[in-house]
Amino acid sequence: MRYLDEFRDPRLAADRLSRIRRTATRVWTLMEVCGGQTHSLVRHGIPEALAGCVELIHGPGCPVCVTSEALVDRAQALARQPETLLTTFGDMLRVPGTYGTLLDARRDGGNVQSVASPLDAVELAQRNPHFQVVFFAVGFETTVPASALAVLQASERRIENFSLLVAHVRVQPAMELLLQQADCRVQGLLAAGHVCTVVGYETYNSLVSAYGVPIVVTGFEPVDLLEGILACVVQLETHSARLENCYARTAKLQGNPVAQQLIASVFEPCDRAWRGLGTIPAGGWKLRAPWRSFDAERRFPQAPVGLPIVEALSHRCRASDVLVGRLAPRDCPEFGGSCRPDSPLGAPMVSSEGACAAYYHHAPSPPHRAPSQDES
Repeated sequence: MRYLDEFRDPRLAADRLSRIRRTATRVWTLMEVCGGQTHSLVRHGIPEALAGCVELIHGPGCPVCVTSEALVDRAQALARQPETLLTTFGDMLRVPGTYGTLLDARRDGGNVQSVASPLDAVELAQRNPHFQVVFFAVGFETTVPASALAVLQASERRIENFSLLVAHVRVQPAMELLLQQADCRVQGLLAAGHVCTVVGYETYNSLVSAYGVPIVVTGFEPVDLLEGILACVVQLETHSARLENCYARTAKLQGNPVAQQLIASVFEPCDRAWRGLGTIPAGGWKLRAPWRSFDAERRFPQAPVGLPIVEALSHRCRASDVLVGRLAPRDCPEFGGSCRPDSPLGAPMVSSEGACAAYYHHAPSPPHRAPSQDES
């Protein structure tokens, strides 16, 4: 804790804030692309403290939030299959698909269980040989190694009733897609330090060169984030754009070769639909050919799950605009009223890393709007 306390030191944070204010001669627009960073920024009041010199846009940095409705629907269908157990991380249970959530599927008799790791799902499969155990695998590159290890362990232990419903996504293709948008206002990017710890950050040089924006690898504590913001502002003020690492205690240029080898042995890049962004070329991961027998989409036919029950909500939820930074969470007319953590309209209010949930739980003002009688 002593080591982390240095990056939570109020005096250091105040110094970085002061330096940012002194350096910025105009308002610069930066985007962080990690939900954990979003929550830390909002929890510590950094967007408000930087008002007038830095505008922070919260990008699609929550893998739970960007998991497509189609994959949530497929997970529900699998949960309703006879003698099948659908396992996943707890955040995924309340993410809406076209037909409601996995919690709805469980209430309707589906077999759904939250686990802390895909390795837990492997153990469940071994202990329950008469059940097909499916792990709904979500997450950025940070969680892919564990999914790869689960497949390798299941293969080594000859556990044939385990499979993955793969929803893993890749961060860099999404960053590039955002920078390509005609209405993109992003002038600098704060890269997710935990992702760079796994895959490295050398390949970000191509984005810097192609789009002329600074990219700064940044951590999660308030001083980490403020140092990353300061580095971006210094570059912008000097009309320069380069790749910079402000998370050197963890993130290395080449990343973690062991984790990368583990990923590459089981997975390969594929096109992936992101909620709010559409299909991103090479935006996800899929199982390599030798491991396709562990692919739940291939192992099971799609089962009917009934009629859509959330169509009436889709036109009210502005999650797609929030995920790409076009709309601040508190600017959504449903925020804090009909859309709350206990009754979310969209994934960013569900997940512990969602931008809407961050503002609901941590932003001090404006106060949450009381729901109307129709909403209560």
